[in-house]
Amino acid sequence: MLLTKNKKNQASKVSGNRILINVTVVGSAGPIRFVVNEGEVVADVIDTALKLYAQEGRLPVLGSNYNEFVLYCPVAGTEGWAYFQSLMLSLNTWETIGSVGVRNFMLCKKPKAQKVVNDDDGKPVAVGVTRKGSGSWRAWFNKSINLKVSSH
Repeated sequence: MLLTKNKKNQASKVSGNRILINVTVVGSAGPIRFVVNEGEVVADVIDTALKLYAQEGRLPVLGSNYNEFVLYCPVAGTEGWAYFQSLMLSLNTWETIGSVGVRNFMLCKKPKAQKVVNDDDGKPVAVGVTRKGSGSWRAWFNKSINLKVSSH
């Protein structure tokens, strides 16, 4: 029995220190807290965070492909949200989580690239950006509350 305890202790020493990290998912209610090894790569941390997020039944539903997400290391700023976003550092997926030196992270979906096509005049136009519906505020209002608003 003593031999098995020593093997477990040696295995934990080889893997490095374990740290508690907080991963805040954009649009979610609060952070996910879990323990990882300092030597674990960012891709594995993202995968673990997505699995825990799904197990807890949190919303919005994110999916399970870690390649669609980016882990940011937020730097504290007091100048407002725009300044805060400019200071967020995107982590490389093969970087170790312990090399960053912080324990609070933010998980965001990677932005989808928009196709840009030139129209007849040679001006760039974004493809795939369309308006839904007629664009009337009254139509939107009727849809959202299921009431009829009569016009004068």
